[in-house]
Amino acid sequence: MPNILVLGGTIEATRLVADLARAGLPTTLSYAGRVARPKPQPVPVRVGGFGGADGLARYLRENHITHLVDATHPFADTISRNALHAATLADTPLLALTRPPWTARDGDQWTHVPDIPAAVAALGMPRRNIMLALGRMHLAAFATQPQHRYLLRLVDPPQTPPPLPDHHIIIDRGPFDAVADAALMQAHDISLIVAKNAGGTGALAKLTAARQLQIPVLMIDRPALPERAQTQDIATVLDWVRV
Repeated sequence: MPNILVLGGTIEATRLVADLARAGLPTTLSYAGRVARPKPQPVPVRVGGFGGADGLARYLRENHITHLVDATHPFADTISRNALHAATLADTPLLALTRPPWTARDGDQWTHVPDIPAAVAALGMPRRNIMLALGRMHLAAFATQPQHRYLLRLVDPPQTPPPLPDHHIIIDRGPFDAVADAALMQAHDISLIVAKNAGGTGALAKLTAARQLQIPVLMIDRPALPERAQTQDIATVLDWVRV
């Protein structure tokens, strides 16, 4: 009988553990602990870090994990690198469940940048109303561009006020709707969106709304990761753990 550890925090991870639970396959879902109110899950949940690759390898060995699934966010590159290293140390098979990146369509006005520092540097311009669709982890980086008014949409209220002198916070959880996102952008007179190329459907609405309203997008490309076994298909993961 397999004993599966899923590194989660994504819609795909939630769908995967639901299917694993229905199949009666022993599974633990691990969260990094960045969301204060995670959704209830049909499998045991572990919250918090492992202590790097060595700590994760120790967890894999001590808990007799037979299959490790990395279904983390495409920008959780540190966790993914640690998972790959830990799987090697513990001799535990690993499969990454990923999602395809977004690609620009006719009508999109995207400018690509490689990372957060490049996105911050690109905002050295006169005052604009900017929607930062990045989550709470990177907000402090934009304090060096205080001339803008920032619209922040977060899953949880921040524990301390963001270091941005002019901002508005909306607490909401996806998936989002393009019509509602367009209304939100118009209400706040948004003239630029800063987004990570997370892919998937949960946060796609803002890009659809931006296309409809002809609002440019500063798109942060995904970090490069070492080569690993991966799939975009949950059914493939289910077949893999049953082998």
